[in-house]
Amino acid sequence: MSASFLLLGELLAGLSALLLAALALPVVVFCVQTLLAGVLGVPRRGDDRADRSRLQDARPSMAVIVPAHNEASGIAATLADLLAQRGPGDRILVVADNCTDATAQIAREAGAEVTERFDALRRGKGYALDHGLGHLAPAPPEVVLIVDADCRVAEGALQRLARRATAEQRPIQASYLMRAPAGAGVGLRIATFAMVVKNRVRPLGSAWLGLPCQLTGSGMAFPWAVLQRVSLASGHIVEDMQLGTELALAGAAPRFEPDAQVMGEFPLSSAGAATQRTRWEHGHLQVLLGQAPRLLARGVRRADLAAMALAADLLVPPLALLVMALCAALGLSGLAAALGASTVPLASALAALAAVGAGVGLAWWRFGRHTLALADLLRVPFYMAGKLPVYLGFVVARQSEWVRTRRRGE
Repeated sequence: MSASFLLLGELLAGLSALLLAALALPVVVFCVQTLLAGVLGVPRRGDDRADRSRLQDARPSMAVIVPAHNEASGIAATLADLLAQRGPGDRILVVADNCTDATAQIAREAGAEVTERFDALRRGKGYALDHGLGHLAPAPPEVVLIVDADCRVAEGALQRLARRATAEQRPIQASYLMRAPAGAGVGLRIATFAMVVKNRVRPLGSAWLGLPCQLTGSGMAFPWAVLQRVSLASGHIVEDMQLGTELALAGAAPRFEPDAQVMGEFPLSSAGAATQRTRWEHGHLQVLLGQAPRLLARGVRRADLAAMALAADLLVPPLALLVMALCAALGLSGLAAALGASTVPLASALAALAAVGAGVGLAWWRFGRHTLALADLLRVPFYMAGKLPVYLGFVVARQSEWVRTRRRGE
């Protein structure tokens, strides 16, 4: 083989090695999380009846903020769940944010407290939450919970979150998952499983190590005093992830509560799903690039293990992108080996892909079989290919403004 081919092979091997080095920490974090969650499962809490009895004792005062922008079609079901769990002195506050429908009226008729906000320039969930905090400030509760207006909340979830937030004086994140609506195609079923991996499996693995998790948007509880350390008034497209990093920088990294369940539903329309996917993926990458280095630097500078662990967790890209990047490394290293270069990058790429694949398989076996059929796994490569425009869009025309996802029937 000519020297020029060998030189090209060495160059490709070097590029592959650099890519694999950048992916090494995300791969290790992902695999450790999925292994611990898959092997150990959800911690046992003892006798259910005794646990329910304890939830009623020493309950902190709490207020649930429900940010709502044109949620007339579904907010009644959410409020029914919340009002059923309301205790004496608790407040259920709906922030009807720039609404042009009957959201405020429906919330009042359901029995919730309502405040309306109109601001055409400062749009987004963060601004709505900041408005809600201002409304509560004259008589602040011990704990503030945030639940999106299109979610269902499992029995006992509010009390579990509020009591743990009070006990630990830090934010607590529920297990927030999404279901695919009836009639959904295989793409939404795969997305549902991906959400299980991101919002339940990985945080559960971190919890077994006593490490923090990301905030995921709904089913979040905060001690009032902790929320005063940060500003919620933001138009960031994934304000939950942003808020989690800001709280970690302030010394209050969030923790995971797997027994508190909150469930949303993916939009059935392809346009709604595309909007939601783009917002989540672009927002995730923005936080990864902008906040993870800050958080890692703070953790190293102050020997803060929680900050370092959350930074490492944030560095794990969306699962589809992680697999795509490993496949790119595999292709580069395979071509390099064919040109006569070292086979070490090729072996490393194969090992990394096998490890991630094993983690995904274990997560599916333990947590995802009811969500995604085994035959559907064969369609995952096509699902990932469909995400390529989303990631290319991040490079050439990334989404930077909050856009509400279309709901069912809109």
